[in-house]
Amino acid sequence: MKQWKTILAAAALALASSTAAMAARTDLVLGMPLEPPHLDPTAGAAAAIDEVFYANVFEGLTRIGSRGEVLPDLAESWTISDDGKTYTFKLRSGVKFHDGSDFDATDVKFSLDRARGESSVNAQKGLFAPVDTVEVVDPTTVKVTLKNPLGSFLYNLGWGDAVIVAPESADTNKEKPVGTGPFKFQNWAKGSSITLVKTDGYWGDPVALDKAEFRIIPDAAAAIPALLSGDVQALPNFALGDALAQVKADPRFKVVIGTTEGETVLSTNNKKPPFDNLKVRQAIAHALDRKALIDGATGGLGTPIGSHFAPHNAAYVDLTGTYPHDIAKAKKLLKEAGLADGFKATLKLPPVGYARQGGEIVASQMREIGIDLQIIPVEWADWLKQAFTDKDYDLSIVSHTEPNDIDIYARKDYYFNYDNPAFNKVIDELNLTSDEAKRTELYKQAQKILADDAVNGFLFELPKVGIWDAKVEGLWENSPIQANDLTKVKWVD
Repeated sequence: MKQWKTILAAAALALASSTAAMAARTDLVLGMPLEPPHLDPTAGAAAAIDEVFYANVFEGLTRIGSRGEVLPDLAESWTISDDGKTYTFKLRSGVKFHDGSDFDATDVKFSLDRARGESSVNAQKGLFAPVDTVEVVDPTTVKVTLKNPLGSFLYNLGWGDAVIVAPESADTNKEKPVGTGPFKFQNWAKGSSITLVKTDGYWGDPVALDKAEFRIIPDAAAAIPALLSGDVQALPNFALGDALAQVKADPRFKVVIGTTEGETVLSTNNKKPPFDNLKVRQAIAHALDRKALIDGATGGLGTPIGSHFAPHNAAYVDLTGTYPHDIAKAKKLLKEAGLADGFKATLKLPPVGYARQGGEIVASQMREIGIDLQIIPVEWADWLKQAFTDKDYDLSIVSHTEPNDIDIYARKDYYFNYDNPAFNKVIDELNLTSDEAKRTELYKQAQKILADDAVNGFLFELPKVGIWDAKVEGLWENSPIQANDLTKVKWVD
């Protein structure tokens, strides 16, 4: 009898062990090259904030899906008035913030009024300028009236800058973010990692992961060993350079080359001499060799652009031929600008591979026409303050990863310091137009003006190079918006 008990116990133990072995993992460590300067997507321009928190911790009235489509989120439905100016949103009921407070229409009004208010620090404050009034109809209904019809309004509400926050926690979201999403914030070990855990009682579909850690890994030299050892299981958007071939050959990993909304530009301070001279900007444009830049900064994976627009967009116009690579023409333009002997300038580079590697190449190309660039590497927080906020720069290299953001060139306080009434007029008309065919034509006009004005050096569309464990499913292949949406991510056998 004891023998049978021993056999049964052993069988039960073996079954338990087998069941445990078959159970799918519920944790994931993702590597990312840049650490957010803080954790509030409504108060900063850094893409790294949304890459951790968009759709995971914070949610908006709408959200952008993996194919760039507009989906319901905290608003389960909406109606639009015949004149296109009034949107009535029906909100989901039973939703709670992670601190236990209830979500309702007052939170929507608070968030939209806060984003468009005079004291707003929202990096995309312009998105909310068309809003005239926000009215709480009842706890689950909110009415937003626009000053004019805006065809992109529902899309704009899906940006990370438009997520809904609570008045009780808004002021502390930079350090302790509180949202309504399927994950809640657990810990930020500054300089190391940000950890999210599954939200109990989440209003929507439950997520498969119990825990997700975003580990800060500044360079590929450290990322590859972490991936190969299994310490990190996913690098959703990482420039690996020559190491990519090594990972591609390893059957343990899946390598996915996708697209982004990241227009990578040689940012130019248009009001700072000599860059206020069109001939100088045209000379720079002619001196740029996009193919060399793409090969050196993206491993040949970037797509050349001639204006500020994503090539996968239906309204895209190929304007890369506006200023073809022509050193002789570039020198001639500098001479016409009174700078035959060239000049010196600075090139401030944030700590991302495409900028640092691309900067060396750009500096070399500019030397060919007599422009001597002093490369100044800066940390991300310093770039945001010096270049983006204070406009204290000559040239820089950065990817603008916000979707359909060509309108930033119409913002008078934007760091490019560009002001063209003809361009502004096109954007104003675009904002009032809902007809898709007309919007496409206006987008094309806007692209052409920016290209002709050589506002920036338009370099390439940043590729999305994703590498993750072959048993991980649900990570986005493309980046229609700056995000690492974990809501559908799971481990499979």
